[in-house]
This record gives sequence, structure tokens and C-alpha cells, in this order.
Amino acid sequence: MKVAVFSTKYYEREYLNNYNKENRHQLTFFEMALNTQTVYLVTAFDAVCIQLTDIIDTAVIAKLSKSGIKLIALRSAGYDNVDIKAALKSKITIMRVPAYSPQAIAEHAVALILTLDRKTHKAYNRVRENNFSLQNLMGFNLDGKTIGVVGTGKIGAVFCKIMLGFGCKIIAFDLIESKVLIRKGVHYNTFDKLLENSDIISIHCPLTPKTRHLFNKKAFSKMKPGMMLINTSRGALINTSDAIIALKKRIIGYLGIDVYEGEEKIFFKDLSAAVIKDDLIERLMSFNNVLITPHQAFFTYEALSEIARITIENFSNFENDVHLENKIN
Repeated sequence: MKVAVFSTKYYEREYLNNYNKENRHQLTFFEMALNTQTVYLVTAFDAVCIQLTDIIDTAVIAKLSKSGIKLIALRSAGYDNVDIKAALKSKITIMRVPAYSPQAIAEHAVALILTLDRKTHKAYNRVRENNFSLQNLMGFNLDGKTIGVVGTGKIGAVFCKIMLGFGCKIIAFDLIESKVLIRKGVHYNTFDKLLENSDIISIHCPLTPKTRHLFNKKAFSKMKPGMMLINTSRGALINTSDAIIALKKRIIGYLGIDVYEGEEKIFFKDLSAAVIKDDLIERLMSFNNVLITPHQAFFTYEALSEIARITIENFSNFENDVHLENKIN
């Protein structure tokens, strides 16, 4: 099968080629994203393979259909960047990688918590300048703290287990409660109760029309002053403008994000010599209690291997017309 692979980085190409045994599929890599400006490149292909940074709206779907594209394969679990209804109407199959390494994402969320808490990033920079002062490096014990977990799917479940190991009390909110987590000591409650009682909140839910800006002015008003908010899921789950106000009011005492709602114009690029025109992320970076990482939670050897393996498997299953367990309906 001929596949146009968009938004690719050097490391992805290596892993995809390794799992594309005997060059079964003809992969053509493009560094640019797939959107209305680049969709002309898809002629003579059977499928496109994309990332979350690609914008597959109604206009792009129409052109993909006209070019004879039958499959859109995501190298991610999320798919909110694809107009699902338009794709299905055009009889284009959509597949994804539903779970590649829940541990990678959950462990990165914990890394953000520990870094913000114990300020190891600040200590590292100080010591490199021969400054061994402990001034303003005070942290707090995680043992005994109440952790709110929004979304207890595969990633959220792994995160819960890790934090239970720290001796934390876990309050969770999800439409579907996990009996396994309940047996381990996780307590489910309403979203409002979670906001009111959590010292730290970690977000592990998908982005949908209902969850977009779930964390907004109203939600922030119900939180404990000085709480910590962690997001390794999707940027638009947090209303950034409202979060900035909550930071200024010290409602949010610590903010750790690996995702950002305007990240498609910024993340995965070296902008060290450029002027960033996004005022919101510039404002976030001005706070000394905000930690931003560039969507790297997934970036482990194990996760990249699994993403590549499942992606190639999706191509083969579609080509052979076998059961498509990773198909989005």
C-alpha cells in the first residue's frame, strides 16, 4: 500500500521503517503537516498517516476523497483534529493507535509533579552557576496528599497506581468507574468534589466537545488555593486565558503542562531564533511556578516502538480487509 506519512520527524522514520518488514508498504515521508495547503501532495497514494498537528477538516477530507484516499491512519490515540463525520460520509476509514505506552504518559505526569514540587529544575540551574543556596527551593511531601485524577482509562489508571505508591489519597472522576481501581483504594466522586478537595489534579481524559475547556474560570473558582494542576492529555482541556487569571490570583499554585491548545504552531519546532507570536504561551512562560514541556510525554523507546508497530499493523489489516480493532466509527 502506498502511504503518505505527514508531520514526520527523523526518529519516527527510523521506527516506522524498522517495523515495515520487507518494505511491504511504500512509505513516503513528508516533514510538513497535512492541511489545505499541502493536501495536493496526496495524489497517487492509497492512504495518509498523520499526527495530531495535522488539520483534517471538511475541505481536506473532500480533497482526500477526490484523490482516492481510502484510509486515514493516526499515529496517536487522540483524533479530535479529524472531521470524523466528513470522513465517514466520504467512506474513508479512520484508524488510530489507541494505547501505545500508558506508562510513558503517566510517568511524565509524575515527573512534572516532582519537578514543580521539589524545584529540581531550578536547583540544577543554580548549581551549574556555583550557587548552592536553598533559598526558595522548599517543597512538600507527596505522602498524605489528595490527588484528583480526571479520567481513569489506561493512562489514568497507571497514574493512580503510581501515586498510591507515594502514599497519596486518590479521588477520581470518570463516566465509567473502574472496579479494579476501587479495590486498590481509589475513591470516585463528582467533578465538583474533586475540584474542591484535591491538592494536585492530573488530567487524563480525551478532548471532546464536552471536555473542551473543562478547566475554566468556573472550575478554577472551586479549587483549593495554591493547588497544582497537571495536563499531559490535550491542551484545549484547559482554557489558557482563565488559567492565567487563576495563576495571578494564586488559585493555581503550580501548573505543569506537556500540551497546549495552540501547540500546533509551536511544538516540535526549534524557535530559539524566532519571535513567538503566541501571547498566551509567552505569558505562561513568564510565571516561575509554571513548567512547560514540548509534548514529550510519549517520547520513550517503548512508546515509539509500539506506535510504529501498531501503525504498520493498521496498514496491513486495512489492506488485507481483516478485523479493524483500531478503527474509529
